[in-house]
Amino acid sequence: MECAAKGSGTRCSAVATTLCARCEAVAYCSLSHRIAHWNHHKHECDRLQQQMESVEELNDFPFTSSHEATFQICAKQETRCSFLTKRGLHRVGIWMLECHCETSSASFDLLRSNNCWNLPSVLCPCRGPDSLVSEQLCSWRDYYNWRGIPLDSPIALLLHWPLTIYHAAQLVGITTLNLDVSDKLYIHYLGPEKELLQLAVFGELLALFPGVHIHIDLVGPAIHSQRDGEKIGISKYPCCNEANCVCKLVTENVSITSALTLQLWRGFYHDRYKDIVKDSFPHLIIAPNGGIAAYSSWLPSIELIGKIDVPAVFTDYCEEACHLAASCIKTVTGRPLRLPVQLNPFRQPIAVEDSVLLLPCYSNCFLFGI
Repeated sequence: MECAAKGSGTRCSAVATTLCARCEAVAYCSLSHRIAHWNHHKHECDRLQQQMESVEELNDFPFTSSHEATFQICAKQETRCSFLTKRGLHRVGIWMLECHCETSSASFDLLRSNNCWNLPSVLCPCRGPDSLVSEQLCSWRDYYNWRGIPLDSPIALLLHWPLTIYHAAQLVGITTLNLDVSDKLYIHYLGPEKELLQLAVFGELLALFPGVHIHIDLVGPAIHSQRDGEKIGISKYPCCNEANCVCKLVTENVSITSALTLQLWRGFYHDRYKDIVKDSFPHLIIAPNGGIAAYSSWLPSIELIGKIDVPAVFTDYCEEACHLAASCIKTVTGRPLRLPVQLNPFRQPIAVEDSVLLLPCYSNCFLFGI
């Protein structure tokens, strides 16, 4: 962990192990750096202290591996690599980017064509659900029970992408009950990165929005220029690793009434918006792990979103990042949040390693909206 005062003056002298005595959310390389940084830190200390009181809630997941994936990773007793290795998923297919060691060698073409969970059928949703969603899913336990999957399955590590879309839609009032099945559900998805190499898991939206035709425009600078404008149709769920499973039969794995189309757009949302809305005016805008406060390139996009007045939901790795983002948004739009900062029940249930704060951080951890 880096010293919280790094870059603010004198050179750091050691590993950051000296905690702020009040919030215990930030660390310093020395007592002198902690004292020197106080004039800056004092404006956030009380807020971080309150956030630290929610650590148990942040780490609360129903899975059998939760202690290993949360506390032990935060305490550096385990790593994401070791977690995946124990389950035979390290450096495998669509799991490849869930640790840092494969980022540079991952191939878009290879992973885009890999639609396999690399898990036995009992541990993954390789087929359609036995029943339609009868009531709103509010937790990972709800989802696993509905899909009939045991709580020792690691699939939530990837399914947090589509489940966060589902939850965001529910929060702004978009449900299968008020969707006209003769029309498409249009979603603008901003700033995708590693999920571009995990597109197969978005097929779960076919189960979450039965009978609905969904079109998602993924917009961001991480999209390769050769992929700009490419359309990808998804009509099935990722397969399991059992050769004789019915998920391998096209007739069993294709949704007759639902359809999902993804289209890739390279660039920033405010630059590509006019091109996109020629065919796709959004019902929902979502920006997972946006980092709004960290990148000035978000400001013109936030201004645009404020003008078109479409429900927009943003997520980030921790509550503090959302707080800073909310301040930026209020400055740009002049309006408070429509959807207050809140914990995402479908956050990824494995801690982010080497986070800036001592607060536990998770992908898609908190969300808020305008």
